[in-house]
Amino acid sequence: MQGRTSTGEFVFEPRAAEPGPSVLYEEHVKRTGKSHIAAFAGYLMPLWYSSIAEEHPAVRERAGLFDCTHMGVLEVSGAEAAEFLNIVSTNEVPSLKPGRARYGYILDAAGNVLDDIIVYRRGETHFMVVVNAANEAKIRFYLHELLEGRVAADTEGAAWATKLPESKASRLRGAGGTTATRGQGGVEAEVAVWDMRDPNRAQDRRVDLALQGPASIDTLAKLTEDAAVVERIAGLKGFAFVEERLAGIDCLICRTGYTGSTVGFELFVDPKEAPRLWNLILEAGAPLGVLPCGLGARDSLRIEAGLPLYGHELDGKFHISPFEAGYGWAVKLEKEFFIGQAAMQRVAGTYDMEVARIELPATRGIRPVRPDDAILDTHGTCVGWVLSAAKVDDKQYALAYVARPAAQEGTAVGAYYLARSQSQVEQGRAQTAEKGQKLTADLAGEVVSRSAKFA
Repeated sequence: MQGRTSTGEFVFEPRAAEPGPSVLYEEHVKRTGKSHIAAFAGYLMPLWYSSIAEEHPAVRERAGLFDCTHMGVLEVSGAEAAEFLNIVSTNEVPSLKPGRARYGYILDAAGNVLDDIIVYRRGETHFMVVVNAANEAKIRFYLHELLEGRVAADTEGAAWATKLPESKASRLRGAGGTTATRGQGGVEAEVAVWDMRDPNRAQDRRVDLALQGPASIDTLAKLTEDAAVVERIAGLKGFAFVEERLAGIDCLICRTGYTGSTVGFELFVDPKEAPRLWNLILEAGAPLGVLPCGLGARDSLRIEAGLPLYGHELDGKFHISPFEAGYGWAVKLEKEFFIGQAAMQRVAGTYDMEVARIELPATRGIRPVRPDDAILDTHGTCVGWVLSAAKVDDKQYALAYVARPAAQEGTAVGAYYLARSQSQVEQGRAQTAEKGQKLTADLAGEVVSRSAKFA
């Protein structure tokens, strides 16, 4: 399933498997036709319930509820959990206070991005790590192999390697869990990694629901009669969380999300309670205009907000680094050590491409841009390519991988449609675009602020 090379690259080949239902699948088919459900990251998920055009503005103006139960949720605990995560993650972990979360990346020793993650500190030795659904198996296996000492974690002889447990002192314990112990100055330390969605886990299982939009707080307030609980939820700052009970359901409630909404929460609950909480939220939110939302709106919202998606604006065909993605602030090069640090130090000083958010017209009759369409400067020179795009009202937003000078806010750019059919090829339209190639723009646009926030 994996291998290691002298370059430190971690190779993972997931087992082929048919997509299965998410925890909320039965609730989805009650509200939308099976034709609106598609395979995504190994799960059958709703693309939309009504339409993207209805669900997208619902989040911006009221609120939307998303099924995120496909996301990976891991527990990392033990006396050395903070130190282990600090080595694994590009961001600082030991300074994270209980009740706070932090965004970062997991890299291999070659500097390849294995995933972007959020680390939640629930206690001094107790963490929760949320990973992308498509990468969950890879990350679980990577952490396991690190703890077993079977992964190349450094290619430049850093002294930090002694901080990881030695293979001979490691052991596998229980379904879905990896525990490593090692002696240090006569004191035994431990790191344990568990899959919190594992049905064999006896307690504290968690899956994710996301309620996003300005009506989120008022909706959650209807699920408790305790004013103090409402006050604590309403008072959460970004990337802070509390553990409370809503309608009798134990919830870890965090002020995070993937829509750009300044008001929004992710709720981590037991999988058995997720369907009940899903329906309670929609029932409580109905008078406020809250809608269930599918993958389509989730994608259009994150593109409008300028948020990256792994495989598109992060890693992917261009091997986009955190610095190129615009998130270099989450890579703490000044740390004593993290896996992939040497590679990131080189990237930080040499990268010449960057992800930009581009606003283009989308009035009636204008075709949408698509991934790989060319982005041109004002001289008609190709400076990059579209990675993702979405239509929002009479505009469309593209996240594009472009030369750094072209990524500056306010820069005028053009977009060129690549050939969509053989007839267009015969008419002279290019099928591919190379950087530096001269083309004639089909649309005129402008680079806008990379990060947009919405009340």
